[in-house]
Amino acid sequence: MPQPIFKIVARLEWQAARSAGAYEGATVDLTDGFIHFSTAGQVEETASRHFAGQRDLLLVAVDPDRLGEALKFEPSRGGALFPHLYAALPFSAVLWEKELPETADGGHDFTGLLV
Repeated sequence: MPQPIFKIVARLEWQAARSAGAYEGATVDLTDGFIHFSTAGQVEETASRHFAGQRDLLLVAVDPDRLGEALKFEPSRGGALFPHLYAALPFSAVLWEKELPETADGGHDFTGLLV
């Protein structure tokens, strides 16, 4: 199995998507026209840049092989290739979802999550 890709998402947003049957993306995803993901090596920086101080988040692991040709790895931050999904995320591609704990300084604790 390939390495999973990751999405950080607000718990309430994820619960609403579960009820709807598919995840269409956060506001920034809808604005950009694709769902932003990160690799294991990128997700902690993504959290610190875009989710600092936010609580009640989930880390969602996704099998990229289940996303087909709608998944593209494209240059973004610093020229690094980031996974972008040009479709709704089907729950059949989700490997797991786990709480993303906050730290005292407003960051997030990834200890044991990316294994």
